[in-house]
Amino acid sequence: MRALKRHGLVGSMGRVGAAGDNAAMESFFSLLQNNVLDRKPWATRDELRMAIVTWIERTYHRRRRQSRLGRLTPVEFETMMNTQVALAA
Repeated sequence: MRALKRHGLVGSMGRVGAAGDNAAMESFFSLLQNNVLDRKPWATRDELRMAIVTWIERTYHRRRRQSRLGRLTPVEFETMMNTQVALAA
């Protein structure tokens, strides 16, 4: 706790041992580690940053089911919406 304060950081808001607190982020970072970080040695921080952004935008967000879209992926939602628009025309 003192180390966090010394560096101006705030600890996790969850209780110790509360399994659900970090599960989503641990899952995300595990996917990031396997799909980007461990794929090759990165020459520069900028190269790695671009690889991370590209993976998030092109892969992760497009495949992740989203509650706002009725638990569909963005690709599934767009396909469904385009089909409905085509049928209405």
